[in-house]
Amino acid sequence: MITLDSFIAINKLSVKNIQIESKKVKASYCIKNYNGESESYDLAYTYEKPYFNKKFYRDVNLASMMLAQVALNYGLFCETIEFDGLYDKTDQQFILDMMENTSREILTNKLRIKNEFLKPAYNNLQPEKRERYTQAKINFINSQYNNLKADANVVQVDMDKYAILSSGGKDSLLTYGIISEIGKPHPVFINEAGRHWFTALNSYRYFKQHEPNTEKPWCNSDRLFNWMLKHLPFIKENYASIRADIYPIRLWTVAVFLFGVLPIVLQNGLGNILIGDEYDTTIKGNLCGISHYNALYDQSKYFDNAMTRYFIRKGWNTCQYSILRSLSEMLIMKILIKRYPELQQHQISCHAAHKLGERMFPCGKCEKCRRIIGMIKALDEDPGKCGYDKTQILYGLHALACRSIKQINSDAAHLYYSLLDKQLIEENAFTRSTAKRHPEILKLRFDKERSNLEDMPQHIRKPLFEILSQYSNGAVLREKHQWREIVLNDDYLNKIKYKYNERYQ
Repeated sequence: MITLDSFIAINKLSVKNIQIESKKVKASYCIKNYNGESESYDLAYTYEKPYFNKKFYRDVNLASMMLAQVALNYGLFCETIEFDGLYDKTDQQFILDMMENTSREILTNKLRIKNEFLKPAYNNLQPEKRERYTQAKINFINSQYNNLKADANVVQVDMDKYAILSSGGKDSLLTYGIISEIGKPHPVFINEAGRHWFTALNSYRYFKQHEPNTEKPWCNSDRLFNWMLKHLPFIKENYASIRADIYPIRLWTVAVFLFGVLPIVLQNGLGNILIGDEYDTTIKGNLCGISHYNALYDQSKYFDNAMTRYFIRKGWNTCQYSILRSLSEMLIMKILIKRYPELQQHQISCHAAHKLGERMFPCGKCEKCRRIIGMIKALDEDPGKCGYDKTQILYGLHALACRSIKQINSDAAHLYYSLLDKQLIEENAFTRSTAKRHPEILKLRFDKERSNLEDMPQHIRKPLFEILSQYSNGAVLREKHQWREIVLNDDYLNKIKYKYNERYQ
């Protein structure tokens, strides 16, 4: 019988040997197996400018937190996890809380779903409600830097400066376009060692030429994630050759990149950290009494709020949020194409991008590609502008007519309605049953769960919604399971106070 205990595969995982240089930090991920043998792999972040001094408490503390994030994915699979670095009480509680949340997410959204990476014997896990899902015992020690004294940690920030976690996708491109009009953008591209960098390369080259605040740290987290998979006996040995739209196990990934942005944020006094997440990435679910976030926690507003609280407790005085929470994917696509066509041509929304000549191009076959093709065509625009050829466009539309997409029901239904209405896809039993008009999709949507104004600082609301309102078909508020029209005037935008207003006056 398969239980959660069946997934404990590692005796001890240690994050230790933290080394700090002015432009680089690294640590060893050491695995002690049950046979007594040990193996290790180094996780590293490197930067184009100097950001660290190993004599400064804050720099060592920040490096320790950066290098710990990958380990938060393995609380279910280790008997003990040990963090050897410089962690204060706020850091320790954050790691414990986020690891527990990630353990629950992995249980409900990796181990209890159809997961092509799991060996058949492990596909029969029965959900078991527990008080604690992290199975590892967590230890914090400091064997290297115990001579450092905590210094004044309060950071002076400029609320007109914005760090933008950038990827080359539509969300980060639109975020940059808007901020370039109303603030001082600092786009940060985390260059992974793996193929994910292909999706960012076109945009990065453009930004490097046109935006002086562009930065490109490098991180080898992808290689470490793959190295860890080799030590999990429930993962198929041929995992690298399996084509899927999900990762085998990990669900704490955005934070690995986000913490890599923090040295830039703190040194430059950036008051805002923007992540490009839209309306449909905040979702709550329940599996046999176990609550979860549908594998989207680190893209949800709850993640943004948790990070902002952590930054406040650390005295860093920056806030994290998305300026796109009220937008559907289709509305994001519309604004990007109509207002920022020079940015949209560099968009790659595909995890299997490939190189032709000096540019990267989307695969045209994955779920993301057919979704992007469908939305652009529904907007009467040309997918060829961001790299799709005619064959890929026809294939994408054909695939939409017989296969579903990863959007919430209303957004998907309206996309299929628009495509059928324009006679862009075949009408059949699937498309007829899926298609339904939802006019709110092209409006700014607000509700208490997914898109609440109290999660957005007041200083950005007026200039932001002046731009967004030019391309939306109005604004609506969800009340009693219905959408009610609202007017986003100054009184409305100001009456709802920012959740952390006392800190950010």
